[in-house]
Amino acid sequence: MAVALEHIDLYSPDGYVDAPPYEVFATLRREHPVFRQEMPDGTWYWAVLKHADVVEVSRDPVVFSAEVGGVVLEDQPPEQLEQTKNMLLMMDPPRHTELRKNVYPHFRPRQIASLADRIRVICRGLVERGVEADEVEFVHDLAALVPSEVFGEMMGIPPEDRPQINRWAEMMTGGQDPDVNPDGYTASSGNDGSMNMAIYGMEFAKARRDHHGGDLGDLLLATEVNGQPMTDLEFGYFFVQLVTAGNDTTRTMISSGLLALLEHPEQFDRLRADPSLIPSALDEILRYANPLHYFRRTATTDAVVRGQEIKAGEKLAMIYTSANRDEDVFDAPDRFDIGRTPNPQLSFGIGEHYCLGVHLAKLEGRIWLEELLASGATVELAGEPRRQRSNLNNALKALPVRMYP
Repeated sequence: MAVALEHIDLYSPDGYVDAPPYEVFATLRREHPVFRQEMPDGTWYWAVLKHADVVEVSRDPVVFSAEVGGVVLEDQPPEQLEQTKNMLLMMDPPRHTELRKNVYPHFRPRQIASLADRIRVICRGLVERGVEADEVEFVHDLAALVPSEVFGEMMGIPPEDRPQINRWAEMMTGGQDPDVNPDGYTASSGNDGSMNMAIYGMEFAKARRDHHGGDLGDLLLATEVNGQPMTDLEFGYFFVQLVTAGNDTTRTMISSGLLALLEHPEQFDRLRADPSLIPSALDEILRYANPLHYFRRTATTDAVVRGQEIKAGEKLAMIYTSANRDEDVFDAPDRFDIGRTPNPQLSFGIGEHYCLGVHLAKLEGRIWLEELLASGATVELAGEPRRQRSNLNNALKALPVRMYP
């Protein structure tokens, strides 16, 4: 079915409630791969829709800045924007390069692998809880607890604080949905989740300065920025990014992955028959149901992307949901294939801002699937899944399932 260009609205969060607009993305990849999209506030952005172009923009953080305008499409007030520049996600080189180099040793594959046994205990317990309950709301009752418990233990966060931190993380990326953020619901993604979490992070840092337990919280507090340990403010905003990326993205990966498997029972049966496919299944879940639709960049100088002139100061959105289904890169891109190879999905980004927590997220996802399959539990939908109203977060807000032996 043809899509009239004048009727296309990639910005409206309402257009993502039933499903991402895959047909519209496909039309634009063919006809307008760098598409000018108007916004309700009178501003506009370039939607970058092809895989190669998203890679190009991602790999040039000097020309396409995360710091100048932030990573969401809405222009933030100057004071708020200045505060967010303390988040690794919104730093440009050389600040980004230095901080990432200093914190990366704590997120290397070997360091993350040491968490496997504890993650397995957490996942096994959650699978057992689901089976015992018979029917659960999978997103929050099970999936959200995997990253929440793992990250909480890594950082030394008190168990009683973890549910509230998880709630703030969901509010941050789901602020366009009145069910997710009823008090701070607006047309933009702004809400109090980020500020509340940053304040918690700063108080956490202040209280832990003299703590020497050797957990990740202690190690990060000792990480140097410009030759000095992180200030409480710097740590607070770094904490925001760690929690949001870790909790929200992993919750979405696990819950959206289960839905994809339930909607493709032949692939679920294939995975049960051959658990060695779990790593490739995770990559396919991330491609097929990527957790985030986009991140923004702002041009710092005049540039050209796929023949389209971009002026300094103009904003771009790297649309991962479109790039992950680019016909020039993926054979039969709308097909869910847990054995797909190669699979250069971009859900963790690429280049300078490649996800710091990728190894942890994949370990959590792999162990969750291993424990689910090992349990032999049958999983069925127990109601209609519901998606977040969001042009940023490609997430479920409810997934009722029945689990039984």
